[in-house]
Amino acid sequence: MLLFRYLTNTWLSTYPAFNPQLVLSFPKPPPPRSSSSSSAHPSLLRYPSKRLRVCSGMDGSGVSAVKEVAASVDVNMEEEYVSLSKLYKEFTSMSTIDKAWTFKSSSGQGSRTMFSITQPNLLANKRKKLILSSVISENSNGGVDAEWAPFPIDVTGASLMVPSPSGSKLLVVRNPENDSPTVFEIWGPFQLEKEIRVPQSKHGSVYADGWFQGISWNSDESAIAYVAEEPSVQKPSFSDTAGYKKDVGPNSTDKDLSSWKGQGDWEEDWGEAYSGKRQPALFVININSGDVRAVQGIGRSLSVGQVVWAPTTEGSHEYLIFVGWPSDVRKFGMIYCYNRPCAIYAVKSPSFESEIKDNAVNDDASVINLTQGTSSAFYPRFTPDGKFLVFFSAKTCIDTGAHCATQSIHKTEWNNEGEPTPAKIVDVVPVVMCPEDGCFPGIYCFNMLSKPWLSDGSTMILSSVWGSAEVILSVNVQSGKVTRITPSNSNHSWSLLTLNGDNILVVCSSLVDVPQIKYGSITKEESKDDIWRWLDVSSPTSESHEKVKSLLSSLQFDILKIPVKNVSENLKKGACKPIEAIYVSSKSKREDCDPMIVILHGGPHSVSLSSFSKTSGFLASIGYSLLIVNYRGSIGYGEEALQSLLGKVGSQDVNDVLTAVDHAVDKGLANPSKITVLGGSHGGFLTTHLIGQAPDTFAAAAARNPVCNLALMVGTSDIPDWCFVEAFGSLGVSSYTEAPSPEHISLFHEKSPIAHISKVKTPTLFLLGAKDLRVPVSNGLQFARALKEKGVVTKVIVFPEDIHPINRPQSDFESFVNIGVWFKKYCK
Repeated sequence: MLLFRYLTNTWLSTYPAFNPQLVLSFPKPPPPRSSSSSSAHPSLLRYPSKRLRVCSGMDGSGVSAVKEVAASVDVNMEEEYVSLSKLYKEFTSMSTIDKAWTFKSSSGQGSRTMFSITQPNLLANKRKKLILSSVISENSNGGVDAEWAPFPIDVTGASLMVPSPSGSKLLVVRNPENDSPTVFEIWGPFQLEKEIRVPQSKHGSVYADGWFQGISWNSDESAIAYVAEEPSVQKPSFSDTAGYKKDVGPNSTDKDLSSWKGQGDWEEDWGEAYSGKRQPALFVININSGDVRAVQGIGRSLSVGQVVWAPTTEGSHEYLIFVGWPSDVRKFGMIYCYNRPCAIYAVKSPSFESEIKDNAVNDDASVINLTQGTSSAFYPRFTPDGKFLVFFSAKTCIDTGAHCATQSIHKTEWNNEGEPTPAKIVDVVPVVMCPEDGCFPGIYCFNMLSKPWLSDGSTMILSSVWGSAEVILSVNVQSGKVTRITPSNSNHSWSLLTLNGDNILVVCSSLVDVPQIKYGSITKEESKDDIWRWLDVSSPTSESHEKVKSLLSSLQFDILKIPVKNVSENLKKGACKPIEAIYVSSKSKREDCDPMIVILHGGPHSVSLSSFSKTSGFLASIGYSLLIVNYRGSIGYGEEALQSLLGKVGSQDVNDVLTAVDHAVDKGLANPSKITVLGGSHGGFLTTHLIGQAPDTFAAAAARNPVCNLALMVGTSDIPDWCFVEAFGSLGVSSYTEAPSPEHISLFHEKSPIAHISKVKTPTLFLLGAKDLRVPVSNGLQFARALKEKGVVTKVIVFPEDIHPINRPQSDFESFVNIGVWFKKYCK
C-alpha cells in the first residue's frame, strides 16, 4: 500500500546510557536488616557512576536546591544495572498491536488487513507508530493463511487514522506543533488525494485521547465530523507606553515589541492528561471543498466527544449524535473516571450549502438530549438497520461515586424521519450484582469498535473483563443474551481488534505467552448455539523476540482462588466470595521458593489481567515469582464485591492482600522472609499501608506515584471527590466539599498510610511523576521525607516531565530497571 510517506525497518540496537532524572538519596546504611530486625538506617543506593547529580529543584515542592553528592562505585551494583538494563531492553523493544482494520480484497480471496502497531523508541523517548499490512484468508485445510507486507510503514507523525465506510479512502490527521495548522490528509489506494490545512483560528488539535475522541465519516463520504480543541480565546495585551492594549486575536501577526500578552482568566480543564488542553468542541469538514464548520447550537456548557452520524433517509437533514459532559460546573479529572455525568445528544449537522458562518447564530440549531432517563450514557452505536441507538451506561458510578464500576447496556428507538426525540430507554444488559460461580460477572468494556456488529444485525461483539482475564463477548441487543465466545477453559486474556463480517481478529496472550493474533469464525451445529473456532494467525510480531519467548517458556502461571478472612455479617453475598490472585512462577522444581513480588493494581476499582505485560515478564525473568492480587473492590467480579470496598480503604483491601500473602506462604509458594511489594497509585497506597501495618512482612517495597496522605491529596488532586468516596463510602458523594472540615481531615489521615509511618522499617523506593495531577508529587515526597527522618532506607526518583502513569519510554525503562536492582539488593 502506498498510503504513507516512508518505511522503517530500524530497531534499536543499543540501549541508552543510564540517565537518572531526579534522585534523592540518603546516607549509607549498615548491611540489610534480618527478618527479625526492628529498625533500619538511611542509605545511599549507589549508581554505576563516579558522582551522582542529585536534583531536587521542583517548583513548589519545597525541596532544596540542586547539589552534588559523592557516590562510590559498587562493582556488583554496576553489574546489576548493566545486566538488568540489557534484559529489560529485550522486553521494551517489543512492538504492540493496538488496533486493526479490514478491507475487501480486490481478488475476492480473503481480506486485506491493516494493523496499527506501536514500538518504544528509547533514544527519542517517544513511541513509533507503524502500519503493517497483510492478506488473511481461510485455506482448504480449515486453517488460516496470512501473507504479510515485507516491512511496516512508519506513520509516527499521524495522530489519527480512520478509514471511510467503503474502505476506499483513509483519513490521516496530523495535529499541529506550536501554532501550526492541523493537517487533514485524504488518501486513496495509490496516492494522497487531498490535503486540508485548518488554522488555529478555526480550532486547535483534534482530540485523539480515546474518550473525548470522535471521528466519523458520513454515509456518502463527503464530510467528516470530529472533536477538536475550541479556538483560543482572546487575551488582554499590555503596553509599556499605553498600558492596556486591545487584543487583536490569538493568531495576530502584530510584532509590536513594546507590548505583551497577558494571561487572561484562568479556565479549568479536565485534569490529568488534559492539562492545557482547551474545551473539546464539535466540527465538520467537507472533504470536497475543504470548508470547516463549527457545529452550532451546542454552546460552551457541554464538552463533547464520541461523535457519530445518525442514519438518515433521502431528503432529510443529517444529524450528529455525540456524548456531552456538563462543563459549566466544577470540572473534576476525567481520565479513568466513569463517574462523570454524561448524556447522548443530537444536533443538526452544518449545511455547507448555506452561508452561515461560525460566529453567526443558527436559530434552527439546538441540542436534543436523547437519554434524559439516565445520568450516564456513552459509546453510542446504531444498529445496522438504523432502528435502534445502543449505548453503555455507568449510572452505578454516578450513584455511588465509585470511579469505575459494572456497566449496563441500553437501547432506544431511533426515528430517522424528522427531528429526533427522546424515546423510552430499554435495558439490554443490566448491572450484575452477584454472579454465580463461573458465570457472567457483568459488563466492563473500555474500548468499543466503531462497527461492532455481526451480519445478523443484532449481535454486537466486545471485549470485557471477566475476573482476572479479558474475554470476548457477544451481546444480542434484541434478546439481551450475553455469551462468552472465547474458550471458557482458558485463563489467557483476549483483546478484540476488528471484525470482518462474521469473522473476528483478536490478540490472545498471557503473562507467560507473548501476544498471538487469532482468527475466530462461527461453526454452526443443529439445535445448538453457535460455536466459535479460534485459529492462530502467523505474524512477524509473534515470530520475533525469541529471547523473550525463551525466558517466558521457563515460567508458568495460575489463577488462585483465595477465601477472604474475617467476613462480617453485614457484608453482601458478593463481597464474601473468594478473591483471585495470579501466581507466576518458574517451572523448575527447587528446594527453596524463589523470592516473591506482590504486585498491586491501582484504582482501586481496576483489575490486573492475565494478559502479557512487559514489566511483569521482566520481573519474573530475573528470578522472582509474582503474586498479582485482585482484592475486593476490583472490577470483573460483580457490583457487590466492588462496592464493598467503599469507605474501607486501608483496611479491607490491606487485609485481602495479607490474606493472599498468607495463602501463598501456607501453600509453599513463597518464603516468608523473601517477599517484596510493588504498586502504583492506589496500589502504591496499599504498598505504603502494608509496610506500616505489616512491618515485618516485606523485605523491600517500591511505590509508583503512591497515595500516602489523603488529607494532603484532597486539596491538590484533580479528583478530590475520590478521597471522599473511598474514605466515607457512597456518603462521600453528598458530603463532598471544597473546604474539608477538621473532622474530614482527621478521617482522611486515619485512612492514610502516613498514619502508620512510625512502624515502617522496609527499604522503600519511590518513583514519582512531577507533572502528576492525579496524585501530585507532594504526596510521595512527604512520605519519603518522613521515612528519611526516622532512618528508613529510602530512595526517590522524580521524573520531571511525567504524569500519573510514568509511561514515557525512558521513564518506564529507568523505573523498572531500578525496581529490579532495588529488589535484588534487599531480597535475593
